Amino acid sequence: MKNLIYIYIIFCFGLHSCSNDFIEIAPQASVTTANFYKTQSQFEQALIGAYASVRDAKGSIASWVMGEMRSDNTHYEYNNLNRGVSNLEREDTAGFLDDNSSSYISSKYNSCYIGIARVNQILDKIEGADFSQQVKDRIIGESKFIRALLYFELVRFFGGVSLHLEAVEGATQAYLPRSNTSEVYLAIESDLSDAIQLLPEVTFPQNGRATKGSGQVLLADVYMAQKKFSDAELALKPILTMDYELLPDYGSVFDLSNKNSKESIFEIQYQEGNQGQNSNFLYPFLPLSADVSLITGIQSQNRNAGGWNTPTQEMIDSYEEGDTRLEASIGIIEGTGPVGAMVIEKVTSPLNYITPEEKRSYAFIKKYLHPHSVENNTDDNFPIYRFSDALLLLAEALNEQGKAAEALVHLNRVRTRAGLPSSSVVNQDELQDIILHERRIEFAFENKRWLDLVRTGRAIEVMNQHGENMKALHPILRDVSYNVTQNRLLFPIPQREILIGNLEQNPGY
Repeated sequence: MKNLIYIYIIFCFGLHSCSNDFIEIAPQASVTTANFYKTQSQFEQALIGAYASVRDAKGSIASWVMGEMRSDNTHYEYNNLNRGVSNLEREDTAGFLDDNSSSYISSKYNSCYIGIARVNQILDKIEGADFSQQVKDRIIGESKFIRALLYFELVRFFGGVSLHLEAVEGATQAYLPRSNTSEVYLAIESDLSDAIQLLPEVTFPQNGRATKGSGQVLLADVYMAQKKFSDAELALKPILTMDYELLPDYGSVFDLSNKNSKESIFEIQYQEGNQGQNSNFLYPFLPLSADVSLITGIQSQNRNAGGWNTPTQEMIDSYEEGDTRLEASIGIIEGTGPVGAMVIEKVTSPLNYITPEEKRSYAFIKKYLHPHSVENNTDDNFPIYRFSDALLLLAEALNEQGKAAEALVHLNRVRTRAGLPSSSVVNQDELQDIILHERRIEFAFENKRWLDLVRTGRAIEVMNQHGENMKALHPILRDVSYNVTQNRLLFPIPQREILIGNLEQNPGY
């Protein structure tokens, strides 16, 4: 069962027609919606296809461009040797200059709906299939979890979107108007209510599939986004009894030997090799160089793809003294040469690092740096929810209800693991600042920072100030960049969807 997660299924469904000119009997070898959804094995394959869409929606380039580079955690190296469209689109997203033609925004939007369509097919066909109800219930639970996760991604990045909760059978169902955010959240909560009842209990070792723990933490995150703090508390507390635990060492959380560990609640699965299931997000985070073997440990170059999602100096400086997460999360590359042709001479720690004269340094995301054999072919999974996320969400939910003393218990579990002293702050506003800062550090480069800033109402102030800092450091940035307003808290609906679906665009685009 574990290995099924690694299989990427591509479904090629036949087109139906009302015309009598077409042969009515499909060739025996063809796969259509009419002859595929019959057996348990076929539904398991369809479910794997739905999981694969989560990889595309939440583990893609668009996810870190829109979730990290949009925030104050990371920036990029301006490469005047490559001013291609894809590079410009990434830079524009970081600087709040993106528009509805961005391929990354379209990729995020479309990947979510591809996954939703796959889930809808499963849910539409499964009751008519002939296998055990117990297995059906588990598949339905996982499917509804996936649909809820994808709609949660859509509503946070785009606001109210079209709600497709049934398999599309014709043009009238294909083009639905946008629902408001409240309606989308109600649909998400409904899916998760059903999913939690049907998902399997948490057992270890895990296999990468959704469990009751996954459903509970996602539901809590959904409640936090809506400021339903008491509901979030109720959703999170059962997780404390599910045998999850923090691993003793923060850096080991991301080791390849700890995939789906007792700290993992849900993570996107990847596998190194030639099956097409590998990850490669390490490489865009490295500098542009003809030889990055000193970092990767293998003979490899990075001439075209690097320079992205680079930790800002402000991010490095935000770590408290003694925080073990700094060296586990960020590395420093030292060398010579211009952007686009760095000659790497040393990989070192960011701790008290000062760039020597006549040298150039480059900060990079280290937590996804692990041994592999072929360039751009890594074995790292990508975390979506970890146990520390449940703890910090619970601390925040409790603090928002005036339960500071109880909140500190969960906050300090995370701080203690990081080698930091326990906090004793009980002032609600001060403790909220501490918890949000803790989330920034704990989940650095896991695509949560931008969404946290929006959720807590801090995005406009923080990012306008960050923009001033970036423009002072990088004169190449345009004056109009980082003009962060209320309209920029959402991304635009892709232009293609506006045209073919007659959808209303988000304000400001």
